[in-house]
Amino acid sequence: MNEPEPTAAAAAAAAAASESLLDLYFQYTKETEPPTIYNRWCIISGIAALLGRNFYFQHGHFTVYPNLYCVLIGDPGTRKSTAIRLVRRLITSSGYSSIAADRTSKEKFLLDLQGETEDLGDIGSSESRRRSAYDRTTAENLWGSNEVNDTGPHELYATADELNEFIGTNNIDFCRMLGQLWDYEGVYKSRIKNGRSVAISEPTINILGGITSQDFALTFPPALLGQGFISRIIIIHGEISGRKFAFPEPPKLEEREKVIGALKNIHKSMRGVATIEADAKSILDEIYNTWAAIPDLRFKHYSNRRFTQLIKLCLIYSAARQKTIIDKATVILANTTLAAAEHHMPKALGEYGKGKHSDIANKVLELIAGGTNTGRPVGMKDIWKEIHKDLDKPTDMAVIIQNLEQAEKIHAVKGISGSGWLVKKERKAAMKYVDWTLLTTEEQEIMK
Repeated sequence: MNEPEPTAAAAAAAAAASESLLDLYFQYTKETEPPTIYNRWCIISGIAALLGRNFYFQHGHFTVYPNLYCVLIGDPGTRKSTAIRLVRRLITSSGYSSIAADRTSKEKFLLDLQGETEDLGDIGSSESRRRSAYDRTTAENLWGSNEVNDTGPHELYATADELNEFIGTNNIDFCRMLGQLWDYEGVYKSRIKNGRSVAISEPTINILGGITSQDFALTFPPALLGQGFISRIIIIHGEISGRKFAFPEPPKLEEREKVIGALKNIHKSMRGVATIEADAKSILDEIYNTWAAIPDLRFKHYSNRRFTQLIKLCLIYSAARQKTIIDKATVILANTTLAAAEHHMPKALGEYGKGKHSDIANKVLELIAGGTNTGRPVGMKDIWKEIHKDLDKPTDMAVIIQNLEQAEKIHAVKGISGSGWLVKKERKAAMKYVDWTLLTTEEQEIMK
């Protein structure tokens, strides 16, 4: 009996097995206008969505899954929407269908995540709604209240060209919930409108959104900087690439099939727990213990979660090569990619979340750093002499110094040379595990 002819997609998947999906995707998007850093993080996000909870890393008592919250920030015209739509089309063409609505609410999002399609405003207004309510009641009688026979996981991939449309302005409750769901394990329970409740097993959320820095500031109040959602976002800053195609050619069918084939293969084959080589584990340990936080107080909480983000990237890059073992090369590539994104995070946010005395705080820090270089603590009088014209009263200076102490930028000392403050020694970043040559030429240029 003759074997059936392999489909084009299957043949493409086999051909892609020896190539990284990232390489295939860069070739596929070569003649598009979004900056390469957008295209990189879009395909990374797409892979994360495909993996869901199928591929993971056991980290002590907890499990790290590869889901990510990625936000592309740039001026109008940087082609954020183009980059997002390109990867969304490929992901859906590969068979993935758990795409969230472009506009939603906290309650509707939870219903979609649970797998229901009801309109909250129409519950009970028709025979079909009453039948749905009857079916829910029957399930609850059989399995217990909200404990239906459903082990999950339940997943949604939000690909929002306009993130402000998806989240809504000042929607703090929605943001807090998304922050909680980033690494949630077990059954998430919540009461929503009309007395309804949801019980969602293993909720798994991926977000890929685009927004300008101005809209970011309007959408997310600065109070959210200390909350879970903002600290879990990887912010990708991009600028206009300079590539222009008035009449772009359609994508080559062969290249498209290769990418789709690789996506299908990743979704099908990347299952189970990832293992890690000894040298890769040693590098990750050193990065964890020596990596310096982003020198911007707005990213203090992000920095606390950086290592988890790095493990997620290691999972995604391993999956892109269809390997279940995290090796040294994967760790260095993941760390380089994350470091490149972090380099421009402060620029992406602009003035968002900066305190009214943020510039003066930097001035105070520089003054204390000068004293640190000579080994002499800088006292209150010395600082006030330099900044008294910038502040209304000395108590404002005391608040600035207190904030710098809490941020572990400075520490108080008493010694023979006097009392005052010195800069707290920063842990030296393990930049030896960053290799900019692993990035594209365009990405290397923006690091200069």
